[in-house]
Amino acid sequence: MQTLDNPNLTNTPAFDTTIHRRKTRPVQVGDITIGGGNPVVVQSMINEDTLDIDGSVAAIRRLHEIGCEIVRVTVPSMAHAKALAEIKQKLADTYQTVPLVADVHHNGMKIALEVAKHVDKVRINPGLYVFEKPKSDRTEYTETEFTEIGDKIRSTLEPLVISLRDQGKAMRIGVNHGSLSERMLFTYGDTPEGMVESALEFIKICASLDFYNIVLSLKASRVPVMLAAYRLMVQRMNELGMEYPLHLGVTEAGDGEYGRIKSTAGIGTLLAQGIGDTIRVSLTESPEKEIPVCYSILQALGLRKTMVEYVACPSCGRTLFNLEEVLHKVREATKHLTGLDIAVMGCIVNGPGEMADADYGYVGKQPGYISLYRGREEIKKVPEDRGVEELINLIKSDDRWVEPE
Repeated sequence: MQTLDNPNLTNTPAFDTTIHRRKTRPVQVGDITIGGGNPVVVQSMINEDTLDIDGSVAAIRRLHEIGCEIVRVTVPSMAHAKALAEIKQKLADTYQTVPLVADVHHNGMKIALEVAKHVDKVRINPGLYVFEKPKSDRTEYTETEFTEIGDKIRSTLEPLVISLRDQGKAMRIGVNHGSLSERMLFTYGDTPEGMVESALEFIKICASLDFYNIVLSLKASRVPVMLAAYRLMVQRMNELGMEYPLHLGVTEAGDGEYGRIKSTAGIGTLLAQGIGDTIRVSLTESPEKEIPVCYSILQALGLRKTMVEYVACPSCGRTLFNLEEVLHKVREATKHLTGLDIAVMGCIVNGPGEMADADYGYVGKQPGYISLYRGREEIKKVPEDRGVEELINLIKSDDRWVEPE
């Protein structure tokens, strides 16, 4: 039996804590690659009117500067689509190129064909791309009606697929639970199965045209529906031998603490199962507020390392200093040291054990004194009022300190 690397432990199974990500094909979006084993990509969307060239450029730049790797914009009209040419050029002239995705809805073939010239990826919604006006008296779809609409979808989608294929660009087939087509609703109901079949219909058209630069999303505002849809999509792709990367998100998650928890519950659950290649947290707040949540989810799961990882106990009657205050001081002094793990523990009971994986530890071992650790090794004991200063000195002595900007 395989055992842990500790001579004091025998016959203890070694559990693999690594998240093994689902194998997916790489899809290039500008200079960013989604899937293919690459790091999970962070996305967001500006809320400026795309006709506002300067405002859109500024919004895209703000997002990109704080770590958003792909930025989405909406294109509700032909004028908006053409404006993207100016936005792209102005970004290149005043900042740098940024991978851009255009959102196309409602009978959007002409708009999509225009915008495909200017962006790196086009997102279409199968429920709206060929809009079916609902009939209030409908009781069923005949096989003929089903086929006719399928043929219309193909004829409408084909020019866009060919354009993206020939330019080496990408498409996101973005299904939303709240906007399934009437035909899918009648056939499968308002279900994850309907979402998956809607995506598969478009995927098969793309594949018949030798186009595979596809990213899929199956978003819902209810986390259980979202989870079921993505899991079923993976199951169906496995059955069909498909390896398309997945874009994860809980749509219309809301704002504040609950919006963040809701997004984390959906996105984090799937990522922990190895499902997902790019994410967007959808908050009813400024887009810049979404990026820290994305990185926190990825960091917590060990999928990206973008900040210092702080390990801190919740405090109890054994705590020998004001833990909340000290954690704040340590964080303020060291938060720029991306890649380090730092533990702040209130007492010796939990300290060395709970912080065993940390690079450095700050532990209350006796009243008025702080014990500083490098990994599992206690390095020195210092007066409490010099604790943060001496922690910095320890990091400097290991040549792992950088001055904050």
